[in-house]
Amino acid sequence: MEISPDSWILFTLGPVEINATIGFTWLVMALLIASAVVLRLLLTDTGALTRWQNLWEAIVETVRDQIREVSGQDPGPYLPFVATLFLFIAVSNILAVVPGYRPPTGSLSTTAALALCVLIAVPLFGVAQRGLGGYLRSYIRPTPLMAPFNVIGELSRTLALAIRLYGNVMSGTVIAGILISIAPFFFPVLMQLLGLLTGVIQAYIFAILAMVYIASATRAHAGAADPEGD
Repeated sequence: MEISPDSWILFTLGPVEINATIGFTWLVMALLIASAVVLRLLLTDTGALTRWQNLWEAIVETVRDQIREVSGQDPGPYLPFVATLFLFIAVSNILAVVPGYRPPTGSLSTTAALALCVLIAVPLFGVAQRGLGGYLRSYIRPTPLMAPFNVIGELSRTLALAIRLYGNVMSGTVIAGILISIAPFFFPVLMQLLGLLTGVIQAYIFAILAMVYIASATRAHAGAADPEGD
């Protein structure tokens, strides 16, 4: 049984092989972009709102509330990044109920790329919030001897993000395959319903952890910038 979508070649573009991971990643991106364009065209602030607009406004407000609760800061600067992570992972996982589809989050290359985005975003938000000097000083607190350990900590939590998401999606695929082979008429329906729930949960966990790391960096920098102020 093929677990990772990396091994499924959809088509080739000259010498380049496009596997299911790349192809379905493009599909998810296209769906999100098309939804954004349609929503933008139908967006209104007068009269009765459409169900489509109500849905997206509810998602945005929920993400904003979660960011504010986790970080204790204005969610505006972080909303585009965190919401994009959540929506991409959620849609990627939810579409697993479609026959023939393989979630790109079932590939370690995809989860590693998402975790790498978080690794890059954390210092960028930190520098934007407290300046380059304030951010770099956080690596040598409480003593310069801690600098290597702080760097290792940044890298290890990024690796943990990638492995956690990949492992959860992969394990779900394996369990589904085993159950379908045992009882092919009953378990597929159950696994599809379970997949909808776990797919959203995994997206939520990944986005929340990303925001926790960002909030931790900006809060540390804020404390470093004003150690005596209270």
